[in-house]
Amino acid sequence: MSWTTSVPSKQMSNSSSLNEFLLLGFADTREMQLLHAALFLGIYLAALLGNILIITAVACDHRLHTPIYFFRLNLSILDLGSISTTVPKSMANSLWNTRAISYSGCAVQVFFFVFFILAEYCLLTLMAYDRFIAICKPLHYGTLMDTRACVKMAAAAWASGFLTAVLHTANTFSIPLCQGNVLGQFFCEIPQILKLSCSDSYLREAVIIVVSICLALGCFVFIVLSYVQIFTAVLRMPSEQGRHKAFSMCLPHLAVVFLFFSTSFFAYLKPPSISSPALDLVVAVLYTMVPPTVNPLVYSMRNKELKDALRKLLQWVQCQHQ
Repeated sequence: MSWTTSVPSKQMSNSSSLNEFLLLGFADTREMQLLHAALFLGIYLAALLGNILIITAVACDHRLHTPIYFFRLNLSILDLGSISTTVPKSMANSLWNTRAISYSGCAVQVFFFVFFILAEYCLLTLMAYDRFIAICKPLHYGTLMDTRACVKMAAAAWASGFLTAVLHTANTFSIPLCQGNVLGQFFCEIPQILKLSCSDSYLREAVIIVVSICLALGCFVFIVLSYVQIFTAVLRMPSEQGRHKAFSMCLPHLAVVFLFFSTSFFAYLKPPSISSPALDLVVAVLYTMVPPTVNPLVYSMRNKELKDALRKLLQWVQCQHQ
C-alpha cells in the first residue's frame, strides 16, 4: 500500500481565504482506494454493531442498571461518536476519489474528535474510581456511587470534553494559516493544522495542547495509583474465589485503558526521530479505530452478566424476525 503525500497546494495568505483542506490519501490507485473504503467499512460496521449491542443490552436489562454498566454505556456512546467522526469521511473520500474536506467540515471534525476523546479519558478515570470504591471501600459503595453521584460524574466527563473541544477548536481556527492546505493525516488533526500556521502564531494552541496532554497524563497516573491500591487489596483477600471475581471485574477495564492510552500517547508523544508520514498514519488508524472496535469485545468476553444480557437481546431480535 502506498501513501499519497505530495499534491500541489496554493499558498494561502491567511485562513480566511481557505475554503477546504486536502486530507492524506491512503492510495494512489482506484483499486486500492476501493479496498481502503471496504476495509474501513468493515471495521466501522463492527464498531457500530458491538457498541450498539452494549448500549441496548445495558439499557434494556434491569440487572445491568449499576454504576459500572452505566459508565460502560457512556463509554460505548463515546466510542461510537469518536469513530463516526473520522472514518465515514475517509471512506467517502476514497469512494469519490477525492481528498477534500471543507473548512467548516474540518472545524466540526476537530471539535467532535477532541470532545469524544477527552470525555473518554475522563470516563475511563471514573471507571477506575468505581472499581477502587467497589473493592477497597465496599461498605461505602452504595453511598459514594449512588445514582445521582454517577450521573453527576458522567455529566462532568462529558462537560469536560465539550469545554476542552470548544477551547481547542476556537484557538486552532483563529490561527492564520499560510503554508498551504494539505494535511498529513486522514482526518483533521490539530497538530497537522498547526503545521500550516504562520510564524509563531501557533504557540497559544500548542500551550493548550501541552496542558491537555498533562491532564491526560494526570488521568493515567490516577488510574495507575487506583489499581495499585486495588491489587494490594485483592491480594490480601483470603478467598481465592473472591480474588478471581475481583480480577474479573478489573481486567477488562485495564485492557481498555492500556489499549486507549498506549495508542494515543504513542501518537502524540513519540520521539520526532522515528516519526514519518506512514508511521503517523498507521498510529492514527490504531488509536482512532481499534479501541472503539475492540472495547465491546473486551468487556463482554469474560463478563457473564453482559454475555447473558446480550444473548437474551439476540434471542429477542431473532424471535421478532420469525
